[in-house]
Amino acid sequence: MSEQKQLDLLIERYPVLEACRSQIDSAYRLIRRAYEQKGMLLVCGNGGSGADSEHIVGELMKEFSIRRPLPEEEKKRLHEGFSEDGRVLADHLQGSLPAVTLTSNIALSTAFANDAVPELVFAQQVYGYGREGSALLGISTSGNSRNVIYALETARMKKMATIGLTGEGGGRMRELCDVCICVPATVTYQVQELHLPVYHTLCLMLEEAFFG
Repeated sequence: MSEQKQLDLLIERYPVLEACRSQIDSAYRLIRRAYEQKGMLLVCGNGGSGADSEHIVGELMKEFSIRRPLPEEEKKRLHEGFSEDGRVLADHLQGSLPAVTLTSNIALSTAFANDAVPELVFAQQVYGYGREGSALLGISTSGNSRNVIYALETARMKKMATIGLTGEGGGRMRELCDVCICVPATVTYQVQELHLPVYHTLCLMLEEAFFG
């Protein structure tokens, strides 16, 4: 299925997201460009949005809906270099789109929160991981989460692509993102309910582009 067909299917299933079509497509193109430039995707959010961050990384780092076998040359090197282990690796490793969630590094996050400024725990990781050619996806139902805002500002300083996933209105994130997907809802759980099909579609489109 083509990338655009995935987007069409999303709108067919969730007509309310028609208003976000162009932003979703633009976000897909920004992330695709980051991968084409050998960059990576960083993702951050709080609470349910933090769980969504981990969910997104899980869909990108391993196969989602398409098989992702290793290139034959890499399989050959594994077979020749590591005997039985090489066969296991060659048969079971999967193609990957590099993505990191900034919500899971508990030791770093708690140390930084204790020793420095708690609201900068995402920004510090963006500073460490980020580089021009990579992208940051910040998720906030209000668009005003302070730690996500700091992360986006740091990413812009690093000349990274910045993408927001938020609710109606967009909050401060709208002005800080190259693309801001503002789903048409304002109640937190309703915003999150629309975020899931949006990011699933982004992951499906990216997988189709690189492994389809």
